[in-house]
Amino acid sequence: MSLQLYMDHHVHAAIATGLRRRGIDCLTAYEDRRHEWEDEDLLNRSNELGRVLFTQDVDLLEITAEWLANDRPFAGLIFGEQLRLTIGQAIRDIFLVASILEPAEMRNHIERIPL
Repeated sequence: MSLQLYMDHHVHAAIATGLRRRGIDCLTAYEDRRHEWEDEDLLNRSNELGRVLFTQDVDLLEITAEWLANDRPFAGLIFGEQLRLTIGQAIRDIFLVASILEPAEMRNHIERIPL
C-alpha cells in the first residue's frame, strides 16, 4: 500500500498531477478547501486524514520538531528543499518514498528530498 499524501497549499499543482499519473493518492489543501489555513492547522488536518503532508515550507520543520518534542503524533512529513528541487525531481522522489514506505514507517517521521 502506498502512502496517501496531503499537499501543502504552497506546492506547485504539477507535482500533485504528476504523482496522480503515477497512481499516488494526493489531496491538495486547495481541494480540501484549507488553502488559507496556518501551517500547524494543515499538519493537524493531514494527521486527521491519515495522510503524509508534503511541503516546501521550512516553518513546518520547526512545527514537527516541536510536535516530536511534545510526543504529539503526526502522520508524517515529506519536506522538499525548494531551491534544490525541480518539479520533475519532486515527483520522482515523492513517488519513490510513497511507493516504498508504509504509513506506519512514516508516522512521526520526516523525510527530506531531494534524496
